[in-house]
Amino acid sequence: MTVDNAVTLLLITSIVLANVPWILSNKIFMFITVKTKSIWTNLAEWFIYFILMGFISFLLEYKVMGHVKEQEWEFYVINLFMFAIFSFPGFIYRYNLRSFLENKKKPKNS
Repeated sequence: MTVDNAVTLLLITSIVLANVPWILSNKIFMFITVKTKSIWTNLAEWFIYFILMGFISFLLEYKVMGHVKEQEWEFYVINLFMFAIFSFPGFIYRYNLRSFLENKKKPKNS
């Protein structure tokens, strides 16, 4: 696997995992079915996916480069905020767009 392929795989996986908690509103960790999830459950699930992405990144870097470079705290903070930005479309869908579309489908009584 080349570095370019690893980066592309990592970005696509990050974007998908960052949005899963918000889009799957009745499943926890894609397997456990619940009636509804609170925002705190979504945030906890999102943070666990962030940790999982860190682990996947570590493994990919080791596989592609042969070693893992030591990082300072700034690196992890930037990754946390990038993961938050990646999750923005799913968050907007869950809390704004879906309710807007449901309200638009209801017929107006005059």
